[in-house]
Amino acid sequence: MSLMKRLWSLLSSFTLVLLLTGVSMATGYQHSLTIDKMIFDWSIEGENIAIKLTAPTMGWVGIGFHPTENMKDANIILGVVKNGKVEISNEFGIEATKHIPNTKNGGKDNVTIISGNQIGNATTIEFSIPLRTEDAHYGVIDPKGETVVILAYGPDMTSTKVKHQYAKTISVNLSTGIMK
Repeated sequence: MSLMKRLWSLLSSFTLVLLLTGVSMATGYQHSLTIDKMIFDWSIEGENIAIKLTAPTMGWVGIGFHPTENMKDANIILGVVKNGKVEISNEFGIEATKHIPNTKNGGKDNVTIISGNQIGNATTIEFSIPLRTEDAHYGVIDPKGETVVILAYGPDMTSTKVKHQYAKTISVNLSTGIMK
């Protein structure tokens, strides 16, 4: 076998292993988890966490931190790409199955949009949020402890008011990237 064929075979095998193990080839992020078909990449950057979410939808993608019962008490960030522009809403879970914008609940919008796009049948959004704020509804994200995270995405619609078609709650140490 020629050297080129061996290199190609090795590269193909490596790529296949990455795909089968669910490892994301995220650039610029310290950690990455693939949960079912959704990819959650993140980095702790000083007093902020930078997040990249990718899901197989042309609709919204979202994440929530510290829910107590389904979505209740969670700091929720929902993002969608409309006409090439990223729109993000920072919300708070007021009931197990209901959330409202932070600004309508006495809180602040604490999200800094980085970017977003739709490629193929997937939506990606990138943003950062502070690990802690003075906002009573925000909660503190302690990267060294176990953090309960909701990952979700909606159907192929650009409204963030449409119920999710996928949601999964995980527990992860954001400093190590280890999922419980």
